[in-house]
Amino acid sequence: MLESELTAGILTVLALNLYVLLGGADYGGGVWDLLASGPRTQRQRDTIAHAIGPIWEANHVWLIVVVVVLFIAFPPAFAAIATALHVPLTLALLGIVLRGSAFTFRTYEFNRDLAQRRWGRMFAIASLITPVLLGVTVGALSSGRIRFLGTYFAAGFFETWLTRYSFLVGLFALALFAFLAAVYLTLEARDDPELQDDFRKRALAAAVATGVMALAVFLAAGEDAPLIRRGLLNRPWSWPLVLATTVSATGAAWALWSRRFQLARVLAAAQVTLILWGWALAQYPYLVAPDFTLANSKAPAVSLRLLALALLAGSLILMPALYYLFRVFKGEQFARRSGPRGA
Repeated sequence: MLESELTAGILTVLALNLYVLLGGADYGGGVWDLLASGPRTQRQRDTIAHAIGPIWEANHVWLIVVVVVLFIAFPPAFAAIATALHVPLTLALLGIVLRGSAFTFRTYEFNRDLAQRRWGRMFAIASLITPVLLGVTVGALSSGRIRFLGTYFAAGFFETWLTRYSFLVGLFALALFAFLAAVYLTLEARDDPELQDDFRKRALAAAVATGVMALAVFLAAGEDAPLIRRGLLNRPWSWPLVLATTVSATGAAWALWSRRFQLARVLAAAQVTLILWGWALAQYPYLVAPDFTLANSKAPAVSLRLLALALLAGSLILMPALYYLFRVFKGEQFARRSGPRGA
């Protein structure tokens, strides 16, 4: 049973982890759709659309789980986030809606030239902007700029997130999503060696961009998010986690270089997972630094117990349904390979 705020926090990060690995890769697919080039431009876009098409809407269920758990288990923190960051969150929501609508309209548009290009650009641009806004939100949560005096919001609606650190985190999220998507797409293109090599090169480039952005975020955190910087350096788990992340990142790059694409997928997913949990552990026990912690934001015990029952009942329906969805649309690839799926 869900009887503690810590368990609720862990479930929130788990759902966010799944959203990043699955939905995040779908955003990355949109980035590569925008950047498709060369003699195989249309084949690249067709592969991306084929990979995303059957499952991309289902991946948003994990973002819904994050929102619901925060709303029920930590209502004061949820209210603080929704108040202080309503601008980037609203823009991100619009991006999600525009992205989905454009993808659908492009797929079923009969005018396969002008109209498809227009919807394709909207889909790709929304895929580029939305992950940046989601990353900006995460950066703002750990920056310490969101301050409340009792129930009164003591900062402006823009100064909390229009910062260097928040946008560096946003660009870091974009690089991570693009990296995941390119790695996943190397497997989607396994029957076309030339196309597979296109995505391999993109994955290697995104791996370099991810490393550069990780360093930039870490350096900026010293001044703009000292809580995160201290957490990443001074906790008992800090250096083992940094080492594990480095090994995963290096291993993923090596696997891509040597064309071991299944291994690259596993290591890329591990790298992104370790980065996400590193942020969560570094910020612990804060949900919104420095005023809202897990302890002072938790809901009454009865609410946590009812949430536990709802999550248990929902998972009994959701997990088999998702498995069946992936099994039907991903076929033998999903059945015989382990590891996360996405774009």
